[in-house]
This record gives sequence, structure tokens and C-alpha cells, in this order.
Amino acid sequence: MPCSQEAQVVSPSKWAWATEAGDMHLRFARLSEHATAPTKGSARAVGYDLYSAYDYTVPPMEKVLVKTDIQIALPSGCYGRVAPRSGLAAKHFIDVGAGVIDEDYRGNVGVVLFNFGKEKFEVKKVTHACMPERKIKVEGRRE
Repeated sequence: MPCSQEAQVVSPSKWAWATEAGDMHLRFARLSEHATAPTKGSARAVGYDLYSAYDYTVPPMEKVLVKTDIQIALPSGCYGRVAPRSGLAAKHFIDVGAGVIDEDYRGNVGVVLFNFGKEKFEVKKVTHACMPERKIKVEGRRE
């Protein structure tokens, strides 16, 4: 049984399926024209990549809530987990906080980014899928 499926919360006509791999798929809705559909980096990727809907600057030793303008629907018994990208952590000292998405949460998925580095970090709205340093993982898990 899939751990994440796409469901309709905004309206049935606005829901779309993210890229499928095996029996995993993610039900999501775009909340604005700025939203980029979640993707999987490969067929065996653990989670989906989420994209920033807007440009942000994260000053050194501060945090920013990055909005995706994506709404997701998780099946009963699953939760979403937003995890940091190892490249962002290793190269830029960027970490993710407050990464749990409850199965009944239907708001705009936001990602709290902490900048533990000495330089500001620029998050750019993703206009194409080849900017891996701007992606955040969401994993479906049955617990």
C-alpha cells in the first residue's frame, strides 16, 4: 500500500499526481502559480523534492520559513518528514527544522531553513528542476 497519495483538499479539479515510482505517489495541489510540482530524483529515491515558491534570503545565524505553495494529502497512518539535503548542510551549513507534516495537515507546506553559516544564503524560486541545492525532501512513512 502506498505511503503517500495525492488527494483533493482544495478542489478535485486542482489535484495532480507527482511522479510515481513503484507504488509510491504523492497527492498534492498547487496553491498558486508560483508552486512547482514535487518530483523524485530517481526511481528509487526515498522521498519527493519540494521547491521554493519564492525568493528568500537567510541571514547568517537566522532562520526563514520557505513557502512551497503546495498542499499535500497523506493517507491514514502516514506522516510527511521534511529532511535536510546533505549537500546544503555540508557546503552552506543549512539545516531544516520542524520537519513533521501530520497526515491531516492541509495548509501550505513550509520549510524552516536555518543558516548556521557565516554568509547569507539565497533561496531562489525554482523555475526548472535542475537546481538540486533548492530541493527539500519529503518522505512518506508508516509508523
